[in-house]
Amino acid sequence: MPPGFHLLIAAQFASALADNALLIVTIAVLQERGLPGWWAPMLKFGFTLSYVLLAPLLGPLADAFPKARLMAWMNGVKVLGVLALLAGVHPIAAFVVVGLGAAAYAPAKYGLITELVGPQRLVAANGWLEVSVVCAALFGTGVGGLLVSAMVLDSALVDVGRQWLQAVAIGDAGALSVSLCALLAIYALAGLLNIGVPDSGARYAACEIHPAALMRDFCRANRTLWRDHDGGLSLAVTTIFWGVGATLQFAVLRWATDVLQLPLNQAAYLQAAVAIGVVVGAAAAGRWVPLAGAKRMLWAGVMLGLLMPAVASSTDLLHAVPLLALAGAVGGLLVVPLNALLQHRGYTLLSAGRSVAVQGFNENASVLGMLAVYAALIALDVSIVPLMWGFGFSIAAAIGALMALERARSRLKPPGDVVPAR
Repeated sequence: MPPGFHLLIAAQFASALADNALLIVTIAVLQERGLPGWWAPMLKFGFTLSYVLLAPLLGPLADAFPKARLMAWMNGVKVLGVLALLAGVHPIAAFVVVGLGAAAYAPAKYGLITELVGPQRLVAANGWLEVSVVCAALFGTGVGGLLVSAMVLDSALVDVGRQWLQAVAIGDAGALSVSLCALLAIYALAGLLNIGVPDSGARYAACEIHPAALMRDFCRANRTLWRDHDGGLSLAVTTIFWGVGATLQFAVLRWATDVLQLPLNQAAYLQAAVAIGVVVGAAAAGRWVPLAGAKRMLWAGVMLGLLMPAVASSTDLLHAVPLLALAGAVGGLLVVPLNALLQHRGYTLLSAGRSVAVQGFNENASVLGMLAVYAALIALDVSIVPLMWGFGFSIAAAIGALMALERARSRLKPPGDVVPAR
């Protein structure tokens, strides 16, 4: 891999770890403030909002600055969101600020990888990236669970931290405030790592910053990617995957507390099984699936959907943990090759920043829609088990339909090499 690649992976790992831990800690803040359970998925809703609303701006923004430097700045925006939470701002509003930083961070991250790595190594690079993302989710949920556990919150060190926070008058310094300060340190580390990532040297033509011009440019880029054979297929798959995946993140937490009767900190640890599976699947895809074979992995999406009812029907950890790990593995096998194909087609047709912004818009619009449906169903007291059955069958049916469409297209037009000469 090129110089600076592994430093970029480390920086994104630290930032994503803090994001995942912050979600668990903020769910505990909601519980501490006595807010209803359906507010929890709304945290992710607020986090994702900027990805959708600012999508026309995010691509040009990522292409206008050295991407590693922009990533460092966006970690600073995330710090502002955590400080707002410490100051007593409503958790949803604070998460909107953190999401703003994350939304601008994503096109810079994926775009920089596309600039640094050639198409022949893009699946392997995406394997590294997705493994780091999932490891961040694994350790982030673990760190979040630890930071809300009684062992930490009742410790003498946290008590000293509370006294210091009260002395500097940062909000109502409860025990969770100390946990939030620990996350501030991780964001600061991520920013420092980003500063050390070298500039790729890629530069793009300046575009108009007038809102109407940005919207026209974005809509044109969105149409271009959707109308491309491989770009449209891979974008459809990742859009479905991330929408359902974000929803199931909360569904698994609720299922673990409702069905397995686990407290929040232990339910967060249960997500580690999924994360380990994704690491294995992503690593296998990066090692053995070439970019030209990405579309052959669609079967994994159908299998992922069919595993969800099996997980929901489990009543003990002995059966649930291996099923969750298997679901994570097939998810990794699906998303890494299709994401690499999408990035390659986007970079070929558009630019690194613009293609990732289009991808982020569609995937996060799916996240917003599915989280809104999930929150509404939870507010209506729908049982978590049939809800997980429904989401599982939905993803299986959707990916199955895409497989059938791809077969029909392949019969009409023989597939070409997805890696053109450059």
